[in-house]
Amino acid sequence: MKWNTLVGVDELAGALGSEELRIVDARFALMDPLAGRGGYEESHLPGAVHADLNRDLSDPTRAGEGRHPLPEAAAFARKLGEWGIAPHHQLVVYDAGDGSMAAARLWWMLKLLGHDRVAVLDGGLAAWRAKGLPETASTSSPAAEPAYPANFDASRIVTADEVQSRLGEATGWLLDARAGERFRGEAEPIDPVAGHVPGAVNRPVADNLEAGRFKPPQQLRAEIMPLLSGRDPGDVVVMCGSGVTACHLLLALERAGLQGARVYAGSWSGWISDPSRPVAR
Repeated sequence: MKWNTLVGVDELAGALGSEELRIVDARFALMDPLAGRGGYEESHLPGAVHADLNRDLSDPTRAGEGRHPLPEAAAFARKLGEWGIAPHHQLVVYDAGDGSMAAARLWWMLKLLGHDRVAVLDGGLAAWRAKGLPETASTSSPAAEPAYPANFDASRIVTADEVQSRLGEATGWLLDARAGERFRGEAEPIDPVAGHVPGAVNRPVADNLEAGRFKPPQQLRAEIMPLLSGRDPGDVVVMCGSGVTACHLLLALERAGLQGARVYAGSWSGWISDPSRPVAR
């Protein structure tokens, strides 16, 4: 197993029971924060542990960094150890469906630690259930491991100051994964200010998908490349509302062979925490 972007349900089903394999259920619903854990307790993939976006993959006490600030690396490393995850394991993360809430977020956080063998289950639990594959209500988990021995690679995390410093650049360097109406400032159901960072280009998460799964690499590449205006992918920053669905866009870029983009972790909710920052509509 050397899965590092996506894995299909049939491939994963064939690997169940492997000592190398660790599975994490990252289901989460923004409007019902308890729903993900509740669904996990009802039924989940065999051997999976549950990761909660608010509690395990974020630190809401960090002011000014958006609705889902990254936790401290040490706290995340301890949590991985509690889940029985070590550097030698192959990880598969999934959520209810397309990976945007919040499987891709966990995938990115593991990449920040340098863990290469981690993949998102393409189509998530919905695709697994469509095949009638096994589930369980058992919450037994693998034996605990020591805290994961790594820190986040800070060079892969974009700050508001860096975004601010690049506002004068030609478009193509900043991609926003929010839905079009939110990007344009026509509707904002979550954050107190509507609009987008000046110069950003919209690439909604839904555009990465077809029937709930990621589009083929060649199709993603053909669609995304024109948005970059000739820029090297390593020069690109991705963002969203709070740094969660941006990771889904990063995964789409990786799948398309456009490696090296980085995530603005605070994203829109972090950007508007300072009213002096400009807003475009």
